[in-house]
Amino acid sequence: MAQIKVRQTASPIRRKSDQRATLIGLGLNRVGRVSTLEDTPAVRGMIAKVQHMVEVVD
Repeated sequence: MAQIKVRQTASPIRRKSDQRATLIGLGLNRVGRVSTLEDTPAVRGMIAKVQHMVEVVD
């Protein structure tokens, strides 16, 4: 299956707890960290939920 790389670009400080949990679910917990994940609809939905704090890296 296809892979997708996601980089965290913003801090989860002063964000809602569900957004923090989503970042942890994506394998991110520090600004600048990159995580490689399977490109599934569930992962795409998680990225959409925290799109203001992450970017997709190609």
